[in-house]
Amino acid sequence: MKPLVLALAALLLAASGEPASAQLQIPAPEVDGGYLKLGFDRLSSYKFVTPEYDPLANPKAPPPSGEEQIPAAVKAWSGRKAVITGFMLPTKLDSSGKAVEFLLMANQMACCYGTVPNMNDWVIVRAPKGVPITQDVPISFRGQFRVSATFESGYLTGIYELDAEGPGQISD
Repeated sequence: MKPLVLALAALLLAASGEPASAQLQIPAPEVDGGYLKLGFDRLSSYKFVTPEYDPLANPKAPPPSGEEQIPAAVKAWSGRKAVITGFMLPTKLDSSGKAVEFLLMANQMACCYGTVPNMNDWVIVRAPKGVPITQDVPISFRGQFRVSATFESGYLTGIYELDAEGPGQISD
């Protein structure tokens, strides 16, 4: 009887027309010195399915972003100052070898074991002045957080961004 009740509950939720992410209750993050403490326990707490890229789509039409999958609670953090801790994966370096753009990732699995992380398992961090590369240890960055689809050559490359205020701080 219990499996039948669970199946019926799942059908009712699916029939409500709301994405499952809209029904999630994500706890509010702590605030430390005016910065939201956004961990991947919150940023990755919902399922995000990356929309397919269609090379035959109208080039003047905006590509699908999947933003309707992002819970309202997560979207509400956009535009706020935040501190986020993760693992650095440099993507763009300046002439001195400092990272000016990198992914701050929930874990090191993509780097070391080749698994493809979910789109909500990383934050694109930009640091125009460049920051020293620190890999293989958790590191925290502070800055302006945005929830916004980021595209490169028509492909969705991220849904979270952070404009870093300076170098990161190695976490314990």
